Amino acid sequence: MRRKRYHRTGILYEEEDQNPLTGVANLFDVAMVFSVALLIALVMSYQLPELLSPTEDITIVKNPGQENMKIIVKEGQDIEVLNMTEQIGGGTGEALGTAYQLADGRVVYVPDSGNETST
Repeated sequence: MRRKRYHRTGILYEEEDQNPLTGVANLFDVAMVFSVALLIALVMSYQLPELLSPTEDITIVKNPGQENMKIIVKEGQDIEVLNMTEQIGGGTGEALGTAYQLADGRVVYVPDSGNETST
């Protein structure tokens, strides 16, 4: 009768345990999933899901009436940032209506009744 010989191999000699980075191999994937989830949560918390849509156009005014006011215009895939300057625009034209600022900060535009066109 023949006996099998078993070799002594400790836990440290197994192939899986020789690489100390085996346990952290997927940390990059977890970080990427977390960052995308955080980005989506921020967009949803500001209630601006239009920023993620490539077909919708949106205009955002940051710091209205302040010295550092910015207007962000998104048309399709193009995003343009307009900064406030000291230059004054000029030209000729006609009044189209009146804008009112409400107590909560919203601005309401009311067109003049004489400027309405029928289609």
